[in-house]
Amino acid sequence: MKILLFCENKYAIDILNPIQEHVTTNKLPHKVLWYIHEKKIDTFAYADKVSWTTSMQEAYDFAPDAIFVPGNIVPYYLPGVKIQVFHGYAAEKKDHWVIRRYFDTYFTQGPYFTSHFEALSKKYGDFEVVETGWPKQDWIKQNLHRYDDEKAALLRTSGKKTVILYAPTFSPKLTSLSLPDMKHELERLAKERDAVVVMKFHPLTRQEWVDEYKTWAEGRSDILYIDKGENVTKYQLMSDVLISDTSSTIYEFLLLSRPVITVGTLSKDIYWENIPTPEMLLAAYDHALTDPEAIARRQWIVDNYDPYLDGHVCERMLNAAADYISRHGVPRQRSLNLWRKYTSIKTFGRIKR
Repeated sequence: MKILLFCENKYAIDILNPIQEHVTTNKLPHKVLWYIHEKKIDTFAYADKVSWTTSMQEAYDFAPDAIFVPGNIVPYYLPGVKIQVFHGYAAEKKDHWVIRRYFDTYFTQGPYFTSHFEALSKKYGDFEVVETGWPKQDWIKQNLHRYDDEKAALLRTSGKKTVILYAPTFSPKLTSLSLPDMKHELERLAKERDAVVVMKFHPLTRQEWVDEYKTWAEGRSDILYIDKGENVTKYQLMSDVLISDTSSTIYEFLLLSRPVITVGTLSKDIYWENIPTPEMLLAAYDHALTDPEAIARRQWIVDNYDPYLDGHVCERMLNAAADYISRHGVPRQRSLNLWRKYTSIKTFGRIKR
């Protein structure tokens, strides 16, 4: 099977790389090509390890049998079964449920998503749904304890017992209740709950806030500022508790069965501790760690959002893609209306057939 790993945005790389690793590690006979959108992705970490291109013409000429896509759009004119694998678990975002007609099949993360997309499949009648889990969870499974020694060293150096990750999103609308007034409460948390607070800001966070918090953390052992270039997943695995607002990291952290506290979240369905103001942070922290109902809500997320934490998601995805092809053959292109075709060409350009 010829596989195209389709990266329109940088976040897609870490989501799709477990598929590449599964093929490579198990010496599977598949041929894998990455498509990297050069206008949106400035660096590609695996450039010297895998086959990749920035040319849509080369992607077309590769004639893929299957295309794995964590984004919302893929060129209709590319051959191959077009597979939506999603870029996260943010079900509260309306566009998560928008059917744009670009995909032949949706590989869902867990029962909650499957039930919704199966209903949409019956409505539209032109795509299938298979529940596989999310590919990034395979990486998390393999690396769950990779940073244990680094965490232990951090706790030894600081003399603390717990690591807390503060990872707000970047939008001023979403962070206005959190970022400007959070320093005092984070300092109290570090002191009164014997914790190291690790701050990992979104790359698009307003620079004045970044500078303020970075300066505040200088010279301290209990407050650690992490550069925007580092991957937040590492610090998720190292941390015992997450503090955020309306970030997609919330769901990934909950799937580790660890407590989450948000300040002024815009999420409608809340399965964690949410407080309206930073002053309530310490009380929320204590409640999240000990309350049976809070623990049960976290487990509901694991059971329904993505219970496939077994390290075999990529295997299931490749098997499901092969099964689709065995039943339908390899689609030559996706049938779309004129507007969707125009959007596809405008975003990715034309190719020669």
